Amino acid sequence: MRLSVLDRSHIWQGQSPQRALRETVHFAQEAEALGYHRFWVAEHHSVPGVAGAAPTVLAAAIAAATTHIRVGTGGVMLPNHQPLVVAEQFGVLGSLFPDRIDIGLGRSVGFTSGIRRALGRDKDAAEGFGEQLAELLGYLSRQPSRLPGVHAVPAEGLRLPVFLLAAGSGAGTAAEFGLPLVIAAVHGDDRMIRTIDSYREHFRPSEWAAQPYVVIARSVAVADTAEQARRLLVPEAWATAFSRTRGEFPPLEPPEQVLAREMSDRERTQFERALDGHVFGTADEVAVALKDLTARTSADEILVTTTAYDPEDRLDSYRLLAALA
Repeated sequence: MRLSVLDRSHIWQGQSPQRALRETVHFAQEAEALGYHRFWVAEHHSVPGVAGAAPTVLAAAIAAATTHIRVGTGGVMLPNHQPLVVAEQFGVLGSLFPDRIDIGLGRSVGFTSGIRRALGRDKDAAEGFGEQLAELLGYLSRQPSRLPGVHAVPAEGLRLPVFLLAAGSGAGTAAEFGLPLVIAAVHGDDRMIRTIDSYREHFRPSEWAAQPYVVIARSVAVADTAEQARRLLVPEAWATAFSRTRGEFPPLEPPEQVLAREMSDRERTQFERALDGHVFGTADEVAVALKDLTARTSADEILVTTTAYDPEDRLDSYRLLAALA
């Protein structure tokens, strides 16, 4: 079982964003020592509870602080950026840290009109994702640019793996371009499995991948008891419920504070919904669940996205999970 890590640099209640970013770098060092295959960081803008806003910059810090774990993005939201700039940034990363850098790309745009205006993007920016992706891949593979004479010089001559974060129709784009697919069960496992099957059926081999490659993003919490493991999921579940009812993802609160909170019916519904779809339990229980998941999906890799209020509790979970692998 190939296991990797996605960290969003969550901010805990009372913690500064600056400390959260330093904690991400430290966490990457621990993940490397535990034998995880990749360590990816994400892109979120103007989110009070998330410090990870510049994934390529953070990836550079992580790669400099580690020695062999693969480092990448899960992902850079391509509609927010010019493809040339993205190619150049990863070209610099790949040049400084050879054979260790992954390019994970997504098609989301800023969640609010204010963020989109700040980024200089419209709400429909993602509609041209296929063209943006083709332009980026062209720079990376030295294909003629739509703008004659324009080159992503630092990236030329490098072999940089490219992954596409997608669900639904986005998986079709991964198949069309011959890219590895990173997918989460946003709408449940059954729909995810149908999407994976369609991706494999329509996959076109490319210079990026000779055959389909599927990475499943899943929150996995391991502890001495199932109840302790479930408590690890509580802070992010509440932050998710808060964001769905009030439009803002806040810093993570301690689980005991969340569980003591009086929630409205709507908040309670969203909170319980946010606790669904995770793998959690004792080491033996998680081993069985992951074996079932990989059997049902034939996944090549699991990208673990677990967070917790206490970084030591999170690290204990990742230690137990690494021991299973």
